[in-house]
Amino acid sequence: MQFVRTLTVPVPADRVFAYLADFTTTTEWDPATVRTERISGTGGVGTRYRNRSRFMGREAEVDYVVTELDPGRHILLRGENQSLVAHDDMTVEGDASGATVTYSASFDLKGLWKLATPVLAPALKRLVDQGAEGLRRTLHTL
Repeated sequence: MQFVRTLTVPVPADRVFAYLADFTTTTEWDPATVRTERISGTGGVGTRYRNRSRFMGREAEVDYVVTELDPGRHILLRGENQSLVAHDDMTVEGDASGATVTYSASFDLKGLWKLATPVLAPALKRLVDQGAEGLRRTLHTL
């Protein structure tokens, strides 16, 4: 399952990218996130994060690693736990007058969870929609 959201904000693109490239900021903009901590690295490729989120009344941890980084423009993270593999892909375009963020979240469920894909898809869509709205609101305050 893949969900793509695009939003435009009147905030300099370099500021937006710097904010998004620090994945610990998910605690500020993603309503499902309980906590995200950097567990190794300095923000570049190979940096690892541990994210704890609420989904459908339960909390789960996902370990993320930065797999691609084009400074100022693009960051791709791969997250995994026993139930899923997730990819958070963020691209920032713009200049000093504003930025457009394309945020793509994909989820590949594992094991028996894969059978629940049709049931979980609407809940995952809501999760992404709420995260995109939280991101839009938070970026406006930068």
